[in-house]
Amino acid sequence: MSVSPLNPSVPSPARVVLLSGPSGSGKSSLAARTGLPVLQLDDFYKDGDDPTLPQFADGSGTDWDSPLSWHREQALAAIRALTGTGRTDVPVYSIPDNGRVGTRAFDLGGAAGFIAEGIFAAELVEQCAAEGLLGDAICLRNRPLTTAWRRFRRDVREGRKSVPYLLRRGWRLMRAEAGIVARQVALGAVACGGPEAERRVRAVAALRPESLDAATAVR
Repeated sequence: MSVSPLNPSVPSPARVVLLSGPSGSGKSSLAARTGLPVLQLDDFYKDGDDPTLPQFADGSGTDWDSPLSWHREQALAAIRALTGTGRTDVPVYSIPDNGRVGTRAFDLGGAAGFIAEGIFAAELVEQCAAEGLLGDAICLRNRPLTTAWRRFRRDVREGRKSVPYLLRRGWRLMRAEAGIVARQVALGAVACGGPEAERRVRAVAALRPESLDAATAVR
């Protein structure tokens, strides 16, 4: 049985499913269907005035699709707390406001597993596996045109950015999608479509902690 990284004498109550995939691939919708607690990794974006934000070489603005635009260590700390105690405080990020607008309590409520979803989730696979926190790592994959259309509709509906900006970003991401998926697979995620991804998530949620240890050992 795994133990809490915060207290070695206490068994970890849950394992994390890292759900990555290109922006617009349907991660949030899939996570919601499973009924598991969902840690939104997008809430760990840096504020828009952070001087360490990565910029495009052509001077056209911030590259929000770069892992450098995100607080990786803060996200990892939240996952450690959740697997160790089942609760933590997490930031609330507003894309229209371009920054954090508060914090909220996040509690697993005794769930055996939870999802941490976002475009940078695969960046955490190696560390979570090394610390015994990982239940599964999935990269949700679709056809690039399908992903682009879903992303554009979502971003317009939520008023994330101006339409010209969204069109430019959408074209760039559609052309880059194969490389994005390949990178996430190289980081340790398994690329699959929605039905297979949902099956894998539910399999982790159904396992008891001692079974999770055995499953992780043979993965």
